[in-house]
Amino acid sequence: MVSSQLESRGIRDERVLNAMAKIPRHLFVDEWLRDRAYSDNPLPIGERQTISQPYIVALMTEALELQGHEKVLEIGTGSGYQAAVLAELADRVCSIERIASIASRARTLIESLDYFNVLIWVGDGTYGWREEAPFDAIIVTAGAPDVPKAYKEQLAVGGRLVIPVGDRHTQVLLRYTRLSEDIDDMKEEDLGGCRFVDLIGNHGWKQ
Repeated sequence: MVSSQLESRGIRDERVLNAMAKIPRHLFVDEWLRDRAYSDNPLPIGERQTISQPYIVALMTEALELQGHEKVLEIGTGSGYQAAVLAELADRVCSIERIASIASRARTLIESLDYFNVLIWVGDGTYGWREEAPFDAIIVTAGAPDVPKAYKEQLAVGGRLVIPVGDRHTQVLLRYTRLSEDIDDMKEEDLGGCRFVDLIGNHGWKQ
């Protein structure tokens, strides 16, 4: 997976490559899908949610430019795979999942792999996590109609936000870097087209 899907498509961050080589992705999908766990496509995890394809996980993670000391906010825990990758690369991961059953399963699996720097909370991720802010990095694993204001407010100066933005069928993966105390003083970069499940919440798509 790492050589054929990630390195061959331009992923260069050695820390990201090593993390994704280490973490057993097949544990994050149902048993009947385990023979497809390392294929280059998303897979269903129940409740109309998916685990992202390996390349997208690597691309978004690399875009955060993590060095190891950061506090990261993840919106959309899902299977917990992305959170496990982040746990390898950052000091602390705060992850929000709106579906309780999915959050519980992810929490159990992540702890079974001895990642104890991940905190998972069940709630509306479009509000962010104000009590834990500011964050050095924010990663959103669901497509949003626009960038919720809370993410800009809770991103530290110099921090990076990676989020898919667009309609409910196709999005553009964007990276924002906060340049000053002004929450609108952001550098925006286009990382390419993508397709994610909807970001459901008060400041995202409605149920």
